[in-house]
Amino acid sequence: MPGQQRDLSCDVLVVGSGAGGLSTAITAKKSGLDVIIIEKDQYFGGTTAFSGGVLWVPGNRHACDAGVTDSREAARTYLKHETGNHFDDAAVDAFLDVGPRMLDFFERETEAKFVLSAYPDYHPDVEGGAALGRSVTAAPYDARALGEEIRRLRPPLETITFIGMMFNSSNDELKHFFRVTSSLTSAIYVAKRLAGHIKDLALYRRGVKITSGNALAARLAKTVFDLGIPLLTATPAQRLVSQNGAITGAVVSDDKGEYRIAARRAVVLASGGFPHDQARIARAYPHLARGGEHLSPTPEANTGDGIRMAEEVGGNCDIRFSNAAAWMPVSRVPLGNRTGAFPHLVDRYKPGVVAVNRKGRRFTNESESYHDVGAAMIADGAGGKETAAWLICDHATIRKYGLGYAKPAPVPVGIFVRNGYLTRGATLRELAANAGIDADGLEGTVHEYNQGAAHGVDTAFKRGSTAFNRYLGDAEHKPNPNVAPVGAGPYYALKIIMGDLGTFDGLTTDVVGRVVRHDGTAIGGLYAVGNDRASIMGGNYPGAGITLGPIMTFGYITGRHLAGQQA
Repeated sequence: MPGQQRDLSCDVLVVGSGAGGLSTAITAKKSGLDVIIIEKDQYFGGTTAFSGGVLWVPGNRHACDAGVTDSREAARTYLKHETGNHFDDAAVDAFLDVGPRMLDFFERETEAKFVLSAYPDYHPDVEGGAALGRSVTAAPYDARALGEEIRRLRPPLETITFIGMMFNSSNDELKHFFRVTSSLTSAIYVAKRLAGHIKDLALYRRGVKITSGNALAARLAKTVFDLGIPLLTATPAQRLVSQNGAITGAVVSDDKGEYRIAARRAVVLASGGFPHDQARIARAYPHLARGGEHLSPTPEANTGDGIRMAEEVGGNCDIRFSNAAAWMPVSRVPLGNRTGAFPHLVDRYKPGVVAVNRKGRRFTNESESYHDVGAAMIADGAGGKETAAWLICDHATIRKYGLGYAKPAPVPVGIFVRNGYLTRGATLRELAANAGIDADGLEGTVHEYNQGAAHGVDTAFKRGSTAFNRYLGDAEHKPNPNVAPVGAGPYYALKIIMGDLGTFDGLTTDVVGRVVRHDGTAIGGLYAVGNDRASIMGGNYPGAGITLGPIMTFGYITGRHLAGQQA
């Protein structure tokens, strides 16, 4: 048959190259198995390379070394509260037991390195919640260590970089950029940083001082290459191959055509869930089901291929969670003839910024997590087609903090008004008219909000009342890092719509990752990890890194299981 001479074989075929696929492949290889990774996109790294690179791992060594007091029982209690009716005893226990060992394994055996994050749990006041210690972040990395493979590493999300430059959140780098016009020290620092970055762009066509999920993807990939694991990009899986009811490999393709990769032990699906499977998200996302907008900043190649292939051989992907994805409010960014998505991770927390609906009314605490604000946007839009909100602030606030893709001073704000990203008005009524918001509602909301905000109080939604709210506010703003009045004009509005950071619903599996049929039986030789596997979080978002923490933990569990070893 055509292409037969190119057929390959291995013990384990991993479909996808995000943290789930890479962690499974590394674990299986180090446990003695022969592994091949295939990736649909031209880049490796998956959604991980776009992410914050944070892992939620209660009981991790970094927290213990820092003297943080926590317990497994507290974390379990917290998860039981957060996941509600979707609490899975066996999976949660496996995650809590193995998570710290997984982290130690990857720091000891691979290029992966992590630092303790200062993130509190997203609901720290809930029973079992913690104000510190459960989240760790991938350490920054010099991508030049990848050698020629640097060209295949997925670049960071364009809209959250500055001309492709990533920032180290663990030091004062961002503060230097904010103070560039007021501090000679900062001006010198920024000049040197920019000069070095421009040199890197000339040599490598991208920044090489990488952070967050880009650093995590690069670190894991470096280990993959060091171990000699083939990582075949631009090689999508087309369909699974079965024999006597068990999966024995997959038909894949590249620019030369189709060929087969036989898998003696298993095929592991790690293709990133279904955020760009338009038919499935139209059913799974309530705001889309009623005719609203959605713009996902996840890789466009994440079209649910792994889930589709599993369903073709009997796998089960019910839409079981009321929140089928990790919601992320985003804004549309004009990028020449393209539209980018800006994820609103930070600006909502800053004092002087409020969010209103089309009626001009606030509807939630703007300083809650992106997932919680997204869920509030969806609930606020119930009964209509539109799911949207507008971030509102005055001129002094936008110059100090920026707003979405619009950068703070000294970057001019006018360019973002002229290209339509921002709406401006001399008065609140003019702003409302220009943005299509009810003027009476906006004026009334700002007046009501300002009365308490003048004293650092949010009487409507208690903004700034939790450790998590305050963490991403302005610590130098007193008495409340999240609350300040909306002051004098001109005023700015930025429309935000719904996006996601990846899907929560996915294939039904057992604890070790075997894909399970509707009748509860496992499909021989077929496993799922990452966002192809249903999240143990039940459609909720308890803390920073609750996607990557379980993803790498269960990738480790699956890799060890495939080699016949206990995690």
